[in-house]
Amino acid sequence: MRIAFISDIHGNLTALQAVLADLEQQKADLVISLGDVVTLGPQPAEVLTTLRGLGCICISGNHDEAVLDPERAAELQIADHLVPDLFWGRSKLSVSDLEFIRSFQANHKFTFPNGTSVLCFHGSPFSSTDLILSTTPNEELDRFLNGRSADVYIGGHSHIQMHRRHGDKLVLNSGSVGNAFTRAYQPGIPPKLLPWAEYAVLDQNGQALEVELRRVPFNTSEVLSRVKECGLPGAEWWLAQY
Repeated sequence: MRIAFISDIHGNLTALQAVLADLEQQKADLVISLGDVVTLGPQPAEVLTTLRGLGCICISGNHDEAVLDPERAAELQIADHLVPDLFWGRSKLSVSDLEFIRSFQANHKFTFPNGTSVLCFHGSPFSSTDLILSTTPNEELDRFLNGRSADVYIGGHSHIQMHRRHGDKLVLNSGSVGNAFTRAYQPGIPPKLLPWAEYAVLDQNGQALEVELRRVPFNTSEVLSRVKECGLPGAEWWLAQY
C-alpha cells in the first residue's frame, strides 16, 4: 500500500503538474492533499479542477478556511499583505469550487494493512494554524499530539519537509508543492522560494514502513509567465523569486 501526500499547492498549477508526472512513476494507490490549495498563486481554479480529477482525500488548511470566510483572514494568520491575493483567488472560483473546498476534512486517519496508523492534518491535529517544526520543543509537540492516537503524524503548513521521531511516534511534513521555503517563516520577513516542488510517499513494504521525501524541479519561468498574465495582486513578490 503506497500513499502520496501533497500540501500547500497555493495555486501553482505548474508545480502540481510536475509532481503528478513524478507520481505516475511512483504508482501510488492514493493521494492525500494536506491543505492550502488555491490561494496566492496564479491558477487557483485550474488547481482545484486537477484535484477533483484525482479523487483524492482533501484536508482543509488555514488558507482554505480563509477562502470560504475572508473576514477571518487575520484569525487564520493570513498576513495583511496577502489579503488582496486571498480575495483575488476567491474571485476566480465558482460556487461549485467553493462547495468542493467546504467538503475538505479537518483531519483524516487511516491504517496500513500491517497495523501502522497514520493521522493526517494541516498544521496540527487541533488547528490548521499550529506550526510543527524540527525545532518545536518536545513539550509543545506533546501538547499538539495530546489525546490523539496514531503511529505516524503527517501535516503541511510550514512549507518545509520534515522527518522527526518523537518517542515511539513519527512526525512528518510533506513540504510544499507550490511554495517550498528556503527557511522557516518569520513574521515580517517575506519568505524566499525554492525552484522545486516537494511531496511525500509512505509505503508499507512487508512489515516495514518506508518514507520518501521527494523533490521535483518544475518550470519556474512558466510560473512567472502565468503570474505576469493573470493580474495577481502579489505579482511583484512572485517575480522576485527563483
